[in-house]
Amino acid sequence: MGFAPDITERLARARADLRMGVPVVLDDGALVLAAETLDAARLADLRALGGAPVLAVTGRRAQTLKARAYDGDIARITLPLDVNLSWVRAVADPADDLRSPMKGPLQTVRGGSADLHRAAIALVKAARLLPAVVMLDLVDATGFAQANNLTLVPADAVLDTDLSPLNPIISARLPLEVSEAGRLHIFRPDDGAEEHYAVEIGRPDRSQPVLSRLHSACFTGDLLGSLKCDCGPQLRGALGQMGAEGAGVLLYLSQEGRGIGLANKMRAYSLQDQGFDTVEANHRLGFEDDERDFRIGAEILKRMGFSTVRLLTNNPAKVARMESCGITVAKRVPLKVGGNVHNHAYLATKAAKSGHLL
Repeated sequence: MGFAPDITERLARARADLRMGVPVVLDDGALVLAAETLDAARLADLRALGGAPVLAVTGRRAQTLKARAYDGDIARITLPLDVNLSWVRAVADPADDLRSPMKGPLQTVRGGSADLHRAAIALVKAARLLPAVVMLDLVDATGFAQANNLTLVPADAVLDTDLSPLNPIISARLPLEVSEAGRLHIFRPDDGAEEHYAVEIGRPDRSQPVLSRLHSACFTGDLLGSLKCDCGPQLRGALGQMGAEGAGVLLYLSQEGRGIGLANKMRAYSLQDQGFDTVEANHRLGFEDDERDFRIGAEILKRMGFSTVRLLTNNPAKVARMESCGITVAKRVPLKVGGNVHNHAYLATKAAKSGHLL
């Protein structure tokens, strides 16, 4: 029968399960629960299974917690015998770090493989959750998953870094303020993740370098006019330049908050209110400086027939990533707009720590 989900569909199901608080099973032998959506009942059920469960966090989060990350990018923290949900949440979420800085002493596991924990962290990141998981080794993972009707996925599939194929779904004429010759293209990935969009202005010549921008979605800046960032002015400025030139392509990529999702971005904003800069806030949450995948933008450009661009960006990393993905950047076009008293420190951090040319 051909009705059973394939591995891509099972991974999508696993991400949805974790967002709802439902555990998933890695077939190499581990039960996985997202720390963010874990509830007291399932934590108690986990403890009733026996064994030695751990709370796995990233090396970035471990650094904040002053917990030894023997595996480098991962720390496996032993759960205390009297563990409760508040303890798990406090270790996973930095919201109360300054009010309650002493979480430990935290005992971390040394020795043995952390591959399953690495896969579990990757899975919750893909689900746009906090990068922290409660895990328990299983002897018969397949049997446990079947007995409890849980989604079973292989760890190597989770860690597969190949880009999910992007499919053009529809495009339609969309008159815009900057140009009546606008067209919106919708692209949907096979893996069930968020759709991405391309705004085409005019009829760009595919044989010439097209004026282009890779713009990551920013609900707060693009829609609400937030003064904490320069995203909204950059979006409108890029479209304005394309409209004035009569041709261009703006890729609107669903990678909010540098790829960590809106909820985590708001967590980072809350940490910034405590005095941390953008990069420090991301690290305290357990994320890297930038979790975006610029291969998505390159793939969309190729699907639309473009191979050479004049890239509207202040970020040299975008230029390098486009080149590494087979898109020639004929010219970097600066886009210096949107500075104000509220985002001065944010822009300074982008320049000092992310190399933006401002």
